[in-house]
Amino acid sequence: MRLALGVEYDGSRFCGWQTQPDGCAVQDVLEGALSGIAGAPVATICAGRTDAGVHALAQVVHFDTGAQRPDTAWVRGTNALLPPPLAVIWSREVAEGFHARYSALSRRYCYLLLNHPVRPAADHARAGWFHAPLDLEKMQGAARLLIGEHDFSAFRSSECQARSPVRTLTQLDIARRGDYVVFDFRANAFLHHMVRNIMGCLVYVGKGRYPPEWVGEVLASRDRSRAAPTFEAAGLYLVQVEYEARWGLPSAPRSTFMEIRNGKQGTGNRE
Repeated sequence: MRLALGVEYDGSRFCGWQTQPDGCAVQDVLEGALSGIAGAPVATICAGRTDAGVHALAQVVHFDTGAQRPDTAWVRGTNALLPPPLAVIWSREVAEGFHARYSALSRRYCYLLLNHPVRPAADHARAGWFHAPLDLEKMQGAARLLIGEHDFSAFRSSECQARSPVRTLTQLDIARRGDYVVFDFRANAFLHHMVRNIMGCLVYVGKGRYPPEWVGEVLASRDRSRAAPTFEAAGLYLVQVEYEARWGLPSAPRSTFMEIRNGKQGTGNRE
């Protein structure tokens, strides 16, 4: 039997998604709890391997098990064995052909950036921070140059293991919400550090170091050394993974920070 789970976590409390020898990763902790419910070892595969400090409101994982348990056991039972910064939010039995990573049509990330002279305290691990004023229109102009199918080598980590640097970025919206700026990214898939490297370049444009056209030049160069340094992880959230309706998974994401700050409520499933 193959099961899919929706998972939420505070990335500041883990050393990333992927399993580590010292057991500090989300995958290590989640598999330990699932194995307790299944009564046998469980190995999970996720939709997107987030780095240390990166959060998830809607990570999707799948695993195979011979244990017959109700959905409530995989959700509430598993959560009883998990630490507070990690929770399963839904569970579904899926067809054997489903794959959390390869069946995904798109991924959506949001970056929450505090744009204020004083650094955050309560949100220090939940939002990025930049002290100088940022020009929203210039950043939006730069963002438009990245929409479409491109070779994103200039925004790719040297540690990236993807076979191809070509990705299709379908959305990059930027909106100001009080002292916060919310960056909303959607693509078929992302390269390692791609969002955070783009963030660094957009902030360079926003503070006036380069004109918006510079981002297009960096993209065309395919040269990582031409781009800005990788931006901090704290404000980055995986907020949605999209699949075909035939898999029967919850289709709506949890409330994003943009929706919350607009006073709207999300319609995502929580069990």
